[in-house]
Amino acid sequence: MSLPNAAQDALDAFTAASGWEQRARLLMQWGERLAPMTDEEKSDEQRVHGCESKVWLVARQDDGRWHFNASSDARLIRGLLALLLVRVDGLSSAELQQLDLPAWFTQLGLSRQLSPSRSNGLNAVLQRMAQLAAGA
Repeated sequence: MSLPNAAQDALDAFTAASGWEQRARLLMQWGERLAPMTDEEKSDEQRVHGCESKVWLVARQDDGRWHFNASSDARLIRGLLALLLVRVDGLSSAELQQLDLPAWFTQLGLSRQLSPSRSNGLNAVLQRMAQLAAGA
């Protein structure tokens, strides 16, 4: 399965980074790319439970392809969400179900920096995406 263009850009940028400090700076920059969410979108209905930080997720489907927007009150989490979103943007429900999230963060060179709570939080976001896709 080939990567969406934005995901390939992320992979290129993160594999070129020479260490954790550069990757952390990149994470912050990617987090700033997230489209802002309205107060209505930051409702309890859109909140992803299972994350230590507050995380909101909004989904829409066009021609069988999924597009998500997400936000968090934590800067590092916003960066991780941005990297997750570029990886899943435009996937079908079936492709979304098959996504290997740990492998994606390993490719980016970020898996060692993901604490168990951050990994659990990202998995909760992915599970929420899969639930939304399954319910469509």
